[in-house]
Amino acid sequence: MARRKRPQRARLDQPKADRRVSLRPDYDPEAFGKLSERFARFMGTAKFIIWMSIFIVAWLVWNTWGPRSGRFDPHSLNYTLLTLLLSLQASYAAPLILLAQNRQADRDRIQSEDDRSRNERNIADTEYLAREVASLRIALGDVATRDFIRGELQRLIEDLDERREAAGEDDAG
Repeated sequence: MARRKRPQRARLDQPKADRRVSLRPDYDPEAFGKLSERFARFMGTAKFIIWMSIFIVAWLVWNTWGPRSGRFDPHSLNYTLLTLLLSLQASYAAPLILLAQNRQADRDRIQSEDDRSRNERNIADTEYLAREVASLRIALGDVATRDFIRGELQRLIEDLDERREAAGEDDAG
Protein backbone atom coordinates (compact mmCIF):
# COMPACT_ATOMS: atom_id res chain seq x y z
CA MET A 1 0.00 0.00 0.00
CA ALA A 2 1.54 3.29 -1.08
CA ARG A 3 1.70 6.07 1.42
CA ARG A 4 0.24 9.39 0.51
CA LYS A 5 2.63 12.28 0.63
CA ARG A 6 1.47 14.81 3.16
CA PRO A 7 1.62 18.46 2.18
CA GLN A 8 4.47 20.17 3.89
CA ARG A 9 3.39 22.54 6.62
CA ALA A 10 5.21 25.68 7.52
CA ARG A 11 7.58 25.05 10.38
CA LEU A 12 7.79 27.50 13.20
CA ASP A 13 11.44 26.79 13.91
CA GLN A 14 12.58 27.91 10.43
CA PRO A 15 12.34 31.31 8.77
CA LYS A 16 10.00 31.74 5.86
CA ALA A 17 11.44 31.10 2.45
CA ASP A 18 12.45 34.09 0.36
CA ARG A 19 9.57 34.71 -2.02
CA ARG A 20 11.21 37.36 -4.19
CA VAL A 21 11.06 36.84 -7.92
CA SER A 22 14.43 36.92 -9.64
CA LEU A 23 14.79 38.12 -13.20
CA ARG A 24 18.17 36.44 -13.56
CA PRO A 25 18.16 33.19 -15.50
CA ASP A 26 18.49 30.07 -13.38
CA TYR A 27 20.85 27.36 -14.63
CA ASP A 28 22.82 24.44 -13.30
CA PRO A 29 26.52 25.42 -13.41
CA GLU A 30 27.63 21.79 -13.41
CA ALA A 31 25.45 20.90 -16.41
CA PHE A 32 26.58 24.05 -18.21
CA GLY A 33 30.22 23.19 -17.48
CA LYS A 34 29.78 19.65 -18.81
CA LEU A 35 28.14 21.03 -21.94
CA SER A 36 31.02 23.46 -22.47
CA GLU A 37 33.54 20.63 -22.07
CA ARG A 38 31.72 18.50 -24.63
CA PHE A 39 31.58 21.47 -26.99
CA ALA A 40 35.29 22.26 -26.54
CA ARG A 41 36.19 18.58 -26.96
CA PHE A 42 34.17 18.46 -30.22
CA MET A 43 35.73 21.65 -31.55
CA GLY A 44 39.18 20.16 -31.06
CA THR A 45 38.53 17.24 -33.39
CA ALA A 46 39.28 16.74 -37.05
CA LYS A 47 35.59 15.89 -37.53
CA PHE A 48 34.62 19.46 -36.58
CA ILE A 49 37.23 21.00 -38.86
CA ILE A 50 36.13 18.85 -41.79
CA TRP A 51 32.40 19.62 -41.30
CA MET A 52 33.11 23.33 -40.79
CA SER A 53 35.22 23.37 -43.97
CA ILE A 54 32.47 21.59 -45.94
CA PHE A 55 29.91 24.09 -44.63
CA ILE A 56 32.04 27.12 -45.59
CA VAL A 57 32.89 25.73 -49.06
CA ALA A 58 29.22 24.93 -49.71
CA TRP A 59 28.26 28.42 -48.54
CA LEU A 60 30.83 30.06 -50.81
CA VAL A 61 29.97 27.88 -53.82
CA TRP A 62 26.23 28.50 -53.47
CA ASN A 63 26.56 32.22 -52.95
CA THR A 64 29.13 32.63 -55.74
CA TRP A 65 27.89 30.37 -58.55
CA GLY A 66 24.35 29.51 -57.48
CA PRO A 67 21.26 31.02 -59.08
CA ARG A 68 21.06 34.76 -58.51
CA SER A 69 17.58 34.52 -57.04
CA GLY A 70 18.74 31.91 -54.49
CA ARG A 71 21.85 33.72 -53.24
CA PHE A 72 21.30 34.97 -49.70
CA ASP A 73 24.86 36.21 -49.02
CA PRO A 74 26.24 37.46 -52.35
CA HIS A 75 29.89 37.91 -53.19
CA SER A 76 29.22 41.53 -54.03
CA LEU A 77 28.59 42.17 -50.29
CA ASN A 78 31.78 40.27 -49.34
CA TYR A 79 29.84 37.42 -47.72
CA THR A 80 28.70 39.57 -44.83
CA LEU A 81 26.36 36.94 -43.38
CA LEU A 82 29.08 34.26 -43.44
CA THR A 83 31.47 36.62 -41.66
CA LEU A 84 28.78 37.40 -39.09
CA LEU A 85 28.07 33.69 -38.49
CA LEU A 86 31.76 32.85 -38.10
CA SER A 87 32.25 35.78 -35.72
CA LEU A 88 29.24 34.68 -33.68
CA GLN A 89 30.55 31.12 -33.54
CA ALA A 90 33.99 32.35 -32.44
CA SER A 91 32.51 34.69 -29.81
CA TYR A 92 30.68 31.77 -28.21
CA ALA A 93 33.46 29.23 -28.71
CA ALA A 94 36.17 31.22 -26.95
CA PRO A 95 34.43 31.57 -23.54
CA LEU A 96 33.17 27.98 -23.65
CA ILE A 97 36.67 26.70 -24.36
CA LEU A 98 38.05 28.85 -21.52
CA LEU A 99 35.38 27.51 -19.18
CA ALA A 100 36.31 23.95 -20.12
CA GLN A 101 40.00 24.73 -19.58
CA ASN A 102 39.25 26.24 -16.15
CA ARG A 103 37.29 23.14 -15.14
CA GLN A 104 40.15 20.92 -16.31
CA ALA A 105 42.65 23.07 -14.40
CA ASP A 106 40.51 22.70 -11.25
CA ARG A 107 40.41 18.92 -11.69
CA ASP A 108 44.18 18.84 -12.26
CA ARG A 109 44.76 20.95 -9.14
CA ILE A 110 42.62 18.64 -7.02
CA GLN A 111 44.36 15.59 -8.49
CA SER A 112 47.80 17.05 -7.77
CA GLU A 113 46.76 17.85 -4.18
CA ASP A 114 45.58 14.25 -3.77
CA ASP A 115 48.83 12.97 -5.26
CA ARG A 116 50.86 15.21 -2.96
CA SER A 117 49.03 14.04 0.15
CA ARG A 118 49.32 10.39 -0.97
CA ASN A 119 53.07 10.88 -1.52
CA GLU A 120 53.43 12.44 1.93
CA ARG A 121 51.64 9.44 3.48
CA ASN A 122 53.86 7.06 1.52
CA ILE A 123 56.98 8.87 2.67
CA ALA A 124 55.80 8.78 6.29
CA ASP A 125 55.01 5.05 5.99
CA THR A 126 58.41 4.37 4.43
CA GLU A 127 60.21 6.29 7.17
CA TYR A 128 58.25 4.38 9.82
CA LEU A 129 59.12 1.04 8.23
CA ALA A 130 62.78 2.06 7.90
CA ARG A 131 62.85 2.90 11.63
CA GLU A 132 61.21 -0.44 12.43
CA VAL A 133 63.74 -2.36 10.32
CA ALA A 134 66.59 -0.46 11.98
CA SER A 135 65.24 -1.26 15.44
CA LEU A 136 64.90 -4.94 14.47
CA ARG A 137 68.50 -4.99 13.28
CA ILE A 138 69.63 -3.46 16.54
CA ALA A 139 67.56 -5.97 18.51
CA LEU A 140 68.95 -8.84 16.44
CA GLY A 141 72.45 -7.59 17.14
CA ASP A 142 71.82 -8.30 20.83
CA VAL A 143 70.29 -11.73 20.16
CA ALA A 144 72.53 -14.76 19.95
CA THR A 145 72.64 -16.20 16.46
CA ARG A 146 72.71 -19.90 15.59
CA ASP A 147 76.42 -19.78 14.68
CA PHE A 148 77.25 -18.02 17.93
CA ILE A 149 75.36 -20.66 19.98
CA ARG A 150 77.04 -23.51 18.07
CA GLY A 151 80.44 -21.97 18.69
CA GLU A 152 79.71 -21.55 22.38
CA LEU A 153 78.43 -25.15 22.68
CA GLN A 154 81.53 -26.41 20.86
CA ARG A 155 83.78 -24.56 23.33
CA LEU A 156 81.80 -25.95 26.26
CA ILE A 157 82.20 -29.50 24.89
CA GLU A 158 85.93 -28.91 24.46
CA ASP A 159 86.14 -27.57 28.04
CA LEU A 160 84.27 -30.63 29.32
CA ASP A 161 86.56 -32.96 27.36
CA GLU A 162 89.61 -31.20 28.82
CA ARG A 163 88.20 -31.50 32.34
CA ARG A 164 87.49 -35.22 31.87
CA GLU A 165 90.97 -35.77 30.61
CA ALA A 166 92.35 -33.79 33.52
CA ALA A 167 90.10 -35.71 35.95
CA GLY A 168 91.16 -39.04 34.33
CA GLU A 169 94.84 -38.15 34.78
CA ASP A 170 94.28 -37.21 38.40
CA ASP A 171 92.59 -40.59 39.08
CA ALA A 172 95.39 -42.52 37.31
CA GLY A 173 98.16 -40.72 39.00
